[in-house]
Amino acid sequence: MPEGSPDQPAPMHGDRPSPEFLKQFEARAGDSGVLRFDEFVDLALYDSSCGYYRRNKRRVGYGPGTDFFTASTSGAVFGNLVAAACTKLVGESEAAKYTFIEIGAETDGGVLEGVSHPFANIRTLRIGDTLKLEGQCVVFSNELFDAQPFRRFRFGEGGWHEVGVSLDDNGRFHETQLVPSEPLPAELLRQPATDYTIDLPVAAARLASVIARQPWTGLFVAFDYGKSWRELIEACPAGTARGYYRHTQINDLLARPGDQDLTCHVCWDWLEEALRQSGFQQVSVATQESFFMRYGESYIAGAINADAARFTPRKQSLMQLLHGAHLGQKFQVLSGLRL
Repeated sequence: MPEGSPDQPAPMHGDRPSPEFLKQFEARAGDSGVLRFDEFVDLALYDSSCGYYRRNKRRVGYGPGTDFFTASTSGAVFGNLVAAACTKLVGESEAAKYTFIEIGAETDGGVLEGVSHPFANIRTLRIGDTLKLEGQCVVFSNELFDAQPFRRFRFGEGGWHEVGVSLDDNGRFHETQLVPSEPLPAELLRQPATDYTIDLPVAAARLASVIARQPWTGLFVAFDYGKSWRELIEACPAGTARGYYRHTQINDLLARPGDQDLTCHVCWDWLEEALRQSGFQQVSVATQESFFMRYGESYIAGAINADAARFTPRKQSLMQLLHGAHLGQKFQVLSGLRL
């Protein structure tokens, strides 16, 4: 199939792309008029002029105009749990030697704003900041890796085909089957029995490697949602990518480019391997619930005892963060130490 020919009808989007987004798409696509799916996602999320994460707007929370909430929405409770867990992992007697570095913070002051902690310093790196890590650090992120660009592949008609994005004459985007310009990723050698779509979180794995290879020692801890490679290739036939707009999950990934969040599950196997290759030990993935129950029990016990006689906002936040029916099972935590 020629490059740029659509393999499915264009969806009817509720909102047209902005003129600036169309301009940037055409500039990046060039004469082919097509972008690989991860290139489209990178444009939609991170372009300096029209990317979703580069716009000066409030994305997280419950207020008007927000699109999603995260664990950080619970405010100081999440920060206190993070501080307690990280302190236990590096050792209470050693924590004062470490700089706590948050990568990709969404809230104004970062996760430890207003939180008592033992660390020597706090640094907050936002989108576009130079990623330079050195010395003794606690490197923390919350929903950073799921927001990285991903490649999309679809199995059908006897094999795997990479998906791109093209623009029609009416200013609407289509998913497009690309002509292979390079060998398919080795991970896709397995052929599923039925039609299958997979979203490969390749940029998340690259980012983990970039972070891990820098000259720092200490603790890496990332809160996110993801799956094992086996789950991605066997149990997710529709892929894991989706959009979020005004607290509603959007299945049309091409709608409102630059105005809606785009995300897909990370592959925990790939991120674990990135840490191990750079000398990290005790690398593991746990549910948010089990991670905090194991490493943040000092804060949990103190909060429960202090609020024993009444139901408080702090108790409510703890329930949301820890209970399996809320965020406790939805999110996982990857951690590793290099001392």
